[in-house]
Amino acid sequence: MISQIIAVLIFLVMFVEIVREKIPRYLVALLAGAATIVAVFLCCMHSPAAVWEALSFESMADSGFWYALHGEGELNTGINWSTIIFITGMMIMVECMSEAGFFDWLCLRLAKLVDYKPVPLLICFMILSAVLSMFIDSITVILFLAVASVSLAKLLEFDPIPLIIAEIFTANLGGSATMSGDPPNIIIGTALGLTFGDFLTNTGIIALVGLVVIVPFFYFCFRKSLRSASPAGAAKARALDPKAAITDKRRFAVSTVIFLVIVVLLITHAKTGLTVASVGVIAAVLGLAATKAPIHLLRRVDWQTVLFFIGLFVAVSGLEQTGVLEAMAEGIAHITGGSLVLMIIVILWLSAVASAFVDNIPFAATMVPVINSLSATMGVDLNTLAWTLSMGTDIGGSATPIGASANVAGTAIASKNGYHIGWGRYCKYSAPAAVIVLAISMVMLLLRY
Repeated sequence: MISQIIAVLIFLVMFVEIVREKIPRYLVALLAGAATIVAVFLCCMHSPAAVWEALSFESMADSGFWYALHGEGELNTGINWSTIIFITGMMIMVECMSEAGFFDWLCLRLAKLVDYKPVPLLICFMILSAVLSMFIDSITVILFLAVASVSLAKLLEFDPIPLIIAEIFTANLGGSATMSGDPPNIIIGTALGLTFGDFLTNTGIIALVGLVVIVPFFYFCFRKSLRSASPAGAAKARALDPKAAITDKRRFAVSTVIFLVIVVLLITHAKTGLTVASVGVIAAVLGLAATKAPIHLLRRVDWQTVLFFIGLFVAVSGLEQTGVLEAMAEGIAHITGGSLVLMIIVILWLSAVASAFVDNIPFAATMVPVINSLSATMGVDLNTLAWTLSMGTDIGGSATPIGASANVAGTAIASKNGYHIGWGRYCKYSAPAAVIVLAISMVMLLLRY
């Protein structure tokens, strides 16, 4: 069918251009989405209805979009506006916290706690990266942690690259524990009606075991390369007062309270009935209300990422509405013979390998309708496939510098400050770490489900 061929070609070109990084990825995704609307829906299918379905505006008019007491999710074709609204709201809240000096204060406070020693700093920042990424998207966590690592490294005169590599990996690992940590989980959770608690009690347990193993792994990898800080640098660092990072005490207190309120709403949203879209709106409103310059704060939000998601969802809708994703599901079902054990193994490692070389966000968006179709046709538990896909995309995406958005952000900050992280050095440590956590994930998934 010509529409299927064109939809696949558009998607493949989009993937290639995202990997090449010659054109901003938000432009690539938007162009792919526009090409899908014109070439696939209008020229091949002659269906304005398919365009409307891909844009999915009517989903926001449904009361269940904002309030769903039993947490039922509907896998809508097209733009997942729940994901868009939630990510935007969290970005606004985080910008409000950053403006108040929250993250600078936190990093300096922890550095002072370990007396500015590089090896304890490595362990401390790994754990901090994992914990924060459970509640704030991993991209944002890496943006401020990488900057803090470079600043401390320059002050203490040590190589920050080990810190940044370890922080990137643990951010993706911590993000896999909840539905608000990594973008793939947000896509999976909002599409399938899963809650913060669902992720925490399933992927969260796997992530915790993985963290217990990975922290010692990176410690043994980097303990020799992280030499002691210079005495002069350590003396300068000790003279720093973490409180000086707080630009406005009142806003600092308010932004901290807002963060805690949003965390509580996320944890309890299955009981309160508030969907993640509603939580995202609340986060945005509170964040804007707490700042003195809401327009300036809105300008600092990463709108390019929001546009990237919109274009991406439309391109994936082209694959879904032309039956390409259904064919993929049938192929996996044929390979596995309907065996849940084989499905877990195939989906986990396929997701991991694919996410290592192409951004895990579009791959997760592509695979959600596939696992939904697999569950419907083969009668296997959809949630089990969701946890498998989540761990595969999140951890597989950690293996290379381009596998996840957090990786790209962290390595870019390092390069900008004169610390180039090549593929060889990055993969030398992160690829084995990814294999270790994926092996743990596979064993735990097979034993539990």
